[in-house]
Amino acid sequence: MERSRFAPDRGLTSRMLLTMFLLGLLYVVFVGFFFVFVPRLWLVVLVIAVAFLLAQYFFSDRLALFAMHGRVVSPEDAPELHGVIDRICAMSDMPKPRVAIADTDVPNAFATGRNQQNAVVCVTTGLLRRLDPVELEGVLAHELSHVAHRDVAVMTIASFLGILAGLLTRFGLEWGLWGGFNDRNRNNNDQSTAMVLLVVIGVSAAVYAISFLLTRALSRYRELSADRAAALLTGRPSALAAALSKVTGEMSRIPTKDLRAAEPFNAFYFAPAFTKGISISTLFSTHPSLDQRLEQLAKISAQLGRGV
Repeated sequence: MERSRFAPDRGLTSRMLLTMFLLGLLYVVFVGFFFVFVPRLWLVVLVIAVAFLLAQYFFSDRLALFAMHGRVVSPEDAPELHGVIDRICAMSDMPKPRVAIADTDVPNAFATGRNQQNAVVCVTTGLLRRLDPVELEGVLAHELSHVAHRDVAVMTIASFLGILAGLLTRFGLEWGLWGGFNDRNRNNNDQSTAMVLLVVIGVSAAVYAISFLLTRALSRYRELSADRAAALLTGRPSALAAALSKVTGEMSRIPTKDLRAAEPFNAFYFAPAFTKGISISTLFSTHPSLDQRLEQLAKISAQLGRGV
């Protein structure tokens, strides 16, 4: 982790290393399979996927702002917001990130960037309208801790294998439909193509499922780590708890259409945006439950009260 005053988290570091090791091992097996069984396909898809990964890694901040329709604002445009971030950067001894605002009523915030020098923090107009300065400070400290812990960059890399699996499935289907698998055995073309397609889809689906579960488990832990780091840095876990409760409660008042538009960005958000009811998104959430987060903050508050 780059130098900062955010509390280090060995549990997060070990989980990031373990996740990257397991995904790397899975990646080697995955590419090896296609190298042996589909040699005409794997290299093209690998080049495309690596190019996508590099673009996502080096331009993740710009891509996120573009997707969220966020705009970078100056201290003259948003003096209160810049003031809060200035205080957090002074407390944490971090370089100041770029500051952005997204014009949406969904109350949320996110931070992204491969390191502290290339970070951006974005808040929505809905969040600014609903939180007081102390609550906003807790939320922004949470987001900046993601940058300090480098878990944003790790999550970007970790998502690569799922992207590769999806690309290989798509290219495999298209290649098979055009009869590109078995030029040397035309008589058995239909049968061999069907078999290869089944294997490609099966292996890709398995790899995607494993990478999905690994990244989701890491994502939930990193949110708890960010809550803890923000609470210890600001010394106000109750303010962060109040912001969490307020943001989660206000989600139920947001129109379903707006929540559905925001759901693809849940991995970035301070709190997930879910539509009403139980869905696949809630079952495999990128965030721990509200109760779990509030329970941790209550324990930290008690520890700080005892001077631990």
